[in-house]
Amino acid sequence: MPPPLLILRDVRLGFGGRPLFAGVDLAVSKGERIGLVGRNGSGKSTLLKVMAGLVEAESGEVVRQSGLHVTYLAQEPDLGGHATVGDFVADGLPEHSADDAHLIAPWLDEVKLQAGAACGGLSGGERRRAALARALVAQPDILLLDEPTNHLDLAAIEWLESTLDGFPGALVTISHDRAFLSHLTRLTLWLDNGTVRRLDGGFDGFEAWADRILEREATARRKLDKKIAEETRWSRQGISARRKRNQGRLRRLHELRAERARRPTRGGAVTLEADRGEPSGKLVAEAEGIGKRYGDRWILRDFSTRLLRGDKVGVIGPNGAGKTTLLRLLTGDLAPDTGDVRLGTNLTPLHLDQNRATLDPDRSLWDTLCDTGGDQVTVQGRPRHVIGYLKDFLFDERQARGPVGSLSGGERNRLLLAKAMTRPANFLILDEPTNDLDMDTLDLLQEMLSDFDGTLLMVSHDRDFLDRIVTSTIVLEGDGRATEYPGGYSDYLRQRPAAPRPQPPRAAPPRRPAPATKPHVSVKPDKLSYKQNRLLEELPKRIKELDARVAGLRETLSDPDLFRRDPAAFHAATAALEAAETALSEAEEQWLGLEILRESMGGN
Repeated sequence: MPPPLLILRDVRLGFGGRPLFAGVDLAVSKGERIGLVGRNGSGKSTLLKVMAGLVEAESGEVVRQSGLHVTYLAQEPDLGGHATVGDFVADGLPEHSADDAHLIAPWLDEVKLQAGAACGGLSGGERRRAALARALVAQPDILLLDEPTNHLDLAAIEWLESTLDGFPGALVTISHDRAFLSHLTRLTLWLDNGTVRRLDGGFDGFEAWADRILEREATARRKLDKKIAEETRWSRQGISARRKRNQGRLRRLHELRAERARRPTRGGAVTLEADRGEPSGKLVAEAEGIGKRYGDRWILRDFSTRLLRGDKVGVIGPNGAGKTTLLRLLTGDLAPDTGDVRLGTNLTPLHLDQNRATLDPDRSLWDTLCDTGGDQVTVQGRPRHVIGYLKDFLFDERQARGPVGSLSGGERNRLLLAKAMTRPANFLILDEPTNDLDMDTLDLLQEMLSDFDGTLLMVSHDRDFLDRIVTSTIVLEGDGRATEYPGGYSDYLRQRPAAPRPQPPRAAPPRRPAPATKPHVSVKPDKLSYKQNRLLEELPKRIKELDARVAGLRETLSDPDLFRRDPAAFHAATAALEAAETALSEAEEQWLGLEILRESMGGN
């Protein structure tokens, strides 16, 4: 391993309050490929800025090798102060010269942009490609990328993967794109509750590793809670008679309670439930030979499809190929120039706009959800207090009265989802719903869309997300042609040979050979153990009890006056509901795992 280019020692940053992160120790060497993951708001972007030297750590030490050149790509690239794309990209060069034009030309060609294009007229995808060209033209020692795939189409994402494969320097990237991380990373950093955990492996192994950590933490919490309960019971029964003799034990109880108070609380899971409303007719939309043109350019030619109730259809293609136009054609928002579109009966569509145009930055989160006044929202036909509903989407109570404009991109997307889920719909039309979402929220959005028994029409460039959800994929080629394939993105690639990847500007460094491992032989048991059988028998009763508790707590929280009448009871019921839902989910997963194991053993 070459000597480190950048070292962080015991770095802490908190902006005056509870630290975003503390005790961060990290070394980055030449050629490393590091993925930085964690929830929205956990401090990933701030940590990347500390590494870039844009934000100063509150304490600790940041050591950079002499002459180190670091380039940082922000999540929202700022092209201000530059008239043209060429000016912006050339500004990334360490030194300006008369030769700038020939240095930047190959990169502008790679990202398909013109040097003379005005920065002010660029789309989100074009701004991102310009920022990537500026970062790469500098040939830095360390490249720091914050959500580099946002607003890129699939062709651009694959080009970026290929280019970064050949990048000789070190790479640290934040991304919610599982396929991108799996392809590139060889080391994973998880920023969780202010602590950076390290996995000496790529993102492929991250989720199983993180699950094991969370399970160990849950077990430790349960043991601590049990110990506190035992000590509390003892203190109530005999403290007066043994006061002097047992002050040490009482102090231990207080220490245990203090330990639990200091323990960072893991944020709750986003609760996403779509209100399907009344079912639509069997036919949702039928297009026959439709076409659309703008001037002399055909966006779509002679395309036919049929959407039936329950279909989940993904739409992919290059930026500017007409994906949003196709959505508008199939939902009746735009008339075709040729052909016909017939819509089904009893449709209640819900559009989720990729630009979040439905959010007013000057309104509060409370007023955004309660747009007719009051403090209630209706979800799944039941009234919910707005504070409790915002907590479902990981918002703090203190944010409720704050302006939407103060939210991060991921938080705004979560708020848009929260607002959308209050509206009955049997036809969801989603345009890039995964932009800026963290992986936890992506997982829950995936579950909600998978369980949604209405019809889904969705534009997305997230290959993993498409593979998990859609039943068919419409591919726009960019020249007016559109073809529908059964299955998700991977199925499309299997049915249509993938285009060869472009060659990156520089040769890829040889990958380090994987360490040799000793072969091992595992013996698979042919039946469940006694303990597993007992659990399989007991879990259904436990699940039934937890299900009843969850239903009871939800009924309590459905009282529209509870928060106003008794805020403490409201908060207690909210916390109890979260704990019960977590326990129910764990019990159901445990039962399912045992049942699958039993069936794999032939039912023994």
